[in-house]
Amino acid sequence: MTGPSGARPGIAVGGMRGGSGKTVLSLGLIRALTRRGLTVAPFKKGPDYIDPSWLSAAAGVPCYNLDLYLLENKENLRSYRDSNPGADWAVVEGNRGLFDGLDAEGSASFAELVKLLDIPLLLVIDCSKSSRTVAAVVRGCETFDPELAPAGIVLNQVAGERHSRTVAEAIARYCATPVLGALPRMADLSLDERRLGIVPTAEHDGPDAVIERLADAVEKHVDLAAIMKIAESWSTSPVYTPGPLRPSLDVARDRPAASPARGGGRDGSGPVRRVGVVRDAAFHFYYAENLDALERQGAEIVAINSLADAAPPVIDALYIGGGFPENHAGALSGNAAFRRALKKLIEGGLPVYAECGGLIYLSTAITVEGRRYPMTGIFPLEFEMSDRPVGHGYTLFEVDGDNPFYRKGTAVRGHEFRYARIINPDAAADVRTVLAMRRGAGVGGGRDGMLVKNCLAVFSHTHAGSAGADWIVSLAGAVPAGITAS
Repeated sequence: MTGPSGARPGIAVGGMRGGSGKTVLSLGLIRALTRRGLTVAPFKKGPDYIDPSWLSAAAGVPCYNLDLYLLENKENLRSYRDSNPGADWAVVEGNRGLFDGLDAEGSASFAELVKLLDIPLLLVIDCSKSSRTVAAVVRGCETFDPELAPAGIVLNQVAGERHSRTVAEAIARYCATPVLGALPRMADLSLDERRLGIVPTAEHDGPDAVIERLADAVEKHVDLAAIMKIAESWSTSPVYTPGPLRPSLDVARDRPAASPARGGGRDGSGPVRRVGVVRDAAFHFYYAENLDALERQGAEIVAINSLADAAPPVIDALYIGGGFPENHAGALSGNAAFRRALKKLIEGGLPVYAECGGLIYLSTAITVEGRRYPMTGIFPLEFEMSDRPVGHGYTLFEVDGDNPFYRKGTAVRGHEFRYARIINPDAAADVRTVLAMRRGAGVGGGRDGMLVKNCLAVFSHTHAGSAGADWIVSLAGAVPAGITAS
């Protein structure tokens, strides 16, 4: 099933703010489409791991991230067109408010991404404690950007039929955009939340049951046939021509790609590198693109469970992503055998790339609710949880020190999600750092990228599609062979 240009139908789901119902509608819409025998390619705008875990669960295929700060326009288009190539449909969930970006001009906003992709926009609006005013919001969205207008409206959190009818009639009177549904205010149509958003699927008791309820609600309260018709008949004659990022944001985008230090891979040119990836309830923040990129570089990904495994298996390198180690501090600390084995490997030279939660796990200890839990002990830092974000948002760092994963002089874009505070910051002075922060918190003092032997730990998460993501090539190729704890 394809549109007039031959591209698969797609729909963008945007809102006025975070928490307006974008994820609820996207999950229900994706699962409702899969019930019709369609394969849906899910996408999430922005640096996010949690919503993609849900979108992937709803679709049954990996969710990929699109972002105008992290990725060039051409990379966003490539990912949208090529990811999950057998899919019949695409659903792109926005982040924050529709027009919210890096500045007053909306740089890197979801609106800009929708224009780049040239797909219809479905706008979900939280109607809590408002009625006719919703029409003013819709009218504003219709006129705010002359190059973008919503193709349909879905009301959310309506109190009942009377409330729904009043809002819909006001929109019909003052606006041009049709109302295509109204989701009621129901406890089972909400998603449990905590610091960084909804609870990830890896830590949820029954994500599929939740998704099924959301799909039931979409089937009952949303005109799915109308949405499908809009997407399938969308004309690809864009009025928006993507240009380069503003000069103030444009850094080191065209450097040649790094080459592995040794040949290797699945083409017979050398041995396949076994790259361990810690994937469990504590560590599950991984971009699908990053794992795909490792495999394209010839790596065999070996899943590792830091909560249950007695020791890492035979591996050539290790990738520890982010997650919520603080929620599993007792179990991580209690698996002392694994921590000891991992420390021995790192001290023996195992190449390790760790992001955020992975850095915390490689630290000396983390304190949660007044209790101290020993961690791996590679870095002398100790952490405790804060009530406020310590590092949260886009980052930019420049590599100014020699290391196994990045070339000196490279500028790399990323992002931070962190509520963990360093309680002994002076200890960071005893560890070599190789990254200069131009934007973001890092480990403090304008630095990030702590290096011990071949182990590099950073607070910034990076995306494989970004220029400068050399670490993926290095992790998959520039590694010694067959390191094991035994």
